Amino acid sequence: MTEPTRFILDPATRDLHADNARLRQAGPLVPVTAEGVPAWAATRYATLMTVLTHADLSREIKYWAAGAPPGTAIARIVTDTSMLNAEGEDHRRLRGPLAAGFTPRRVERLRPKIAAITAELLDRLADLPPDQPVDLRKQFAYPLPREVIAELIGIPRAHQDALHHLTDAVAQIGGSLDDTPDLRAALHELLGQIIGERRRTPGADLITDLIRLREQDGGRLSDTELFATIELLFIAGHVTTVNLITNAIRALLTEPGQLEPLRTGQCPFSAAVEETLRWDSPIAYFPMRYAVRDVEIDGVHLRAGEPVLACFASAGRDPEQYGEQADRFDVTDPPAAHLAFGHGPHFCLGAPLARLEAEVALQALFEAFPGIEAAARPEELCPLNTLLGNSTRTMPAVLGPRAR
Repeated sequence: MTEPTRFILDPATRDLHADNARLRQAGPLVPVTAEGVPAWAATRYATLMTVLTHADLSREIKYWAAGAPPGTAIARIVTDTSMLNAEGEDHRRLRGPLAAGFTPRRVERLRPKIAAITAELLDRLADLPPDQPVDLRKQFAYPLPREVIAELIGIPRAHQDALHHLTDAVAQIGGSLDDTPDLRAALHELLGQIIGERRRTPGADLITDLIRLREQDGGRLSDTELFATIELLFIAGHVTTVNLITNAIRALLTEPGQLEPLRTGQCPFSAAVEETLRWDSPIAYFPMRYAVRDVEIDGVHLRAGEPVLACFASAGRDPEQYGEQADRFDVTDPPAAHLAFGHGPHFCLGAPLARLEAEVALQALFEAFPGIEAAARPEELCPLNTLLGNSTRTMPAVLGPRAR
């Protein structure tokens, strides 16, 4: 059989959305190479919806015929032993204990805390020279969700600075550290210390809840699963929200006519959040789902064991779903539906929290600094240089005077 021509996905691309347009034109399922891994890319909205819910596609790595090269971002994702890659009863067992902590009602109770952290960050920004550029990714979009998730899951204050320093590399905010196996090992060791402390001094937090489940519920969670779940909660609980807030700020500052409907109250800031999620998804590509058996999807034959990559950023601009204006950012016409948080059993548990954080952050920022302007054009900003996340390493802006 002739090997198909494969698109090479470039993590350093300067124009992710142009790349995705070419992928969609090539077909609904396109052969690609991602970090040296051959896979199928689900490029269109309807196809991605099918892939996310198909009974013959699984996230369990045991179905992958080839496997991922070690040391890659893909390998770190697909070998995770938390609920991320579990299916069926195992997925329900691992996800169930967390679901109560992320319901919309419980998350809404965090609004005052989120608002307080946001206000503190804005006070710090207001102390800076108003006519000099600041990096709103590093100084605003990143610390807000980081502080919220640290409190929600129960990271002791004594360890937060060290944990934040290590996860700077994971979030790629332009710090001095790179995301390497040694860094991941240091992060693993630190989280182990935190789990040990929470065992000795329980609190009203998710880590304590999970430890109690591990120790009192007949081993419902193994030690490996306990650790992987806490690591997933902390990293996934803020990294993608950093991208969401960064992308929304960039869009509102650079897409003409989009701030005015928000400032006048014509549209709620939640509309800007939903439109950003569709138009500039925080996740570009996410691995993997594997064909459990030979299966045909949208006219493409997948052999058992072949992996499928979810193209979230591509699906968000699919003209077949969103019409000829799919490439246009418009807060007055937010999407009725999008797939930025996934779909089906693996729908993002933290979606209500991410939405609330972004809404509070954006409204407070643009009310505090009515003269805010971008300090660089979008094409001048460096991408994250990763296949997984979709954002820029910086978001420079000149704030101007604070509103009185």
